[in-house]
Amino acid sequence: MTDPGAVRSRVQRIVADGGGAEIVWDLLAAEEPMEIRVGFGPEGRRSVRTIGVTMRTPGHDDELAVGFLLGERLICSADEVEEVGREEPEDAGRSIDRIIRVDLKPGVEVDLDRFARNVLTNSSCGVCGSATLRALNLDGCRPGPGRGPVIDAEVVHRLPEALRGRQLVFARTGGLHAAAMVDEEGGLIAVREDIGRHNAVDKLVGARALGTLDGPSPGGSAAILLVSGRAGFEIVQKAVTAGIPVVAAVGAPSSLAVEVAEAFGLTLLGFVGPERFNVYSGPRRIRVEPRASAPLD
Repeated sequence: MTDPGAVRSRVQRIVADGGGAEIVWDLLAAEEPMEIRVGFGPEGRRSVRTIGVTMRTPGHDDELAVGFLLGERLICSADEVEEVGREEPEDAGRSIDRIIRVDLKPGVEVDLDRFARNVLTNSSCGVCGSATLRALNLDGCRPGPGRGPVIDAEVVHRLPEALRGRQLVFARTGGLHAAAMVDEEGGLIAVREDIGRHNAVDKLVGARALGTLDGPSPGGSAAILLVSGRAGFEIVQKAVTAGIPVVAAVGAPSSLAVEVAEAFGLTLLGFVGPERFNVYSGPRRIRVEPRASAPLD
């Protein structure tokens, strides 16, 4: 279901065409800040810390908060979460009025120093590949098993059209990224949209953790993480931490995304479309029919 706050209407725009101009009303995708707080510690001595502020499209905020914490390895599973809810700001005049608080169970230990280092590393434009891979290993991530689902090329070719049919806010505004969890038969387990491509993935990961997946095939096993844009390092990193073996992107991957995929045993696909796609790592999981060779003279 589309969140009513995901679209902002009654925005005027001027269309200039062929020397003329027309003023029309338009729909725009919403972009608003959300603060994520974490409550932790033993009963009677609880602490609350702000983890960060993200610009996102309203909707599925609980999923986004939990997915972000999972992606940053601040928590290992939703079993560590006691409650997720909206918290009212202390100051009514604050510019950020949406606060999502994730309360962890009393016995859960939180390493905020390690979390701060990870955020700094991930946001650094100059981080080198070896340092990034080392950080993932230190975070408890390990290369996945070589086996896994084997997906027909025909299924891959159908993915972009299936995703587009579920991009409800994009259809109205043209302004959002989308991500989907897909089973090995091509069934859409769930789709999330957001102004930020990373947020869309976090919403999916959070939905799986919280048990709120709601697509045509919500009971399927996530074999593919499909994204509507390019596949950068962060997208592949989130697939690693979520244990999803295949990443498929409509756009191009980055060099570091390919390096991470190879190091952690992921299958990475780029430029996925109805006629073609490229396999950058893990080809063993893609079943492609061999072309008939030309007859010899």
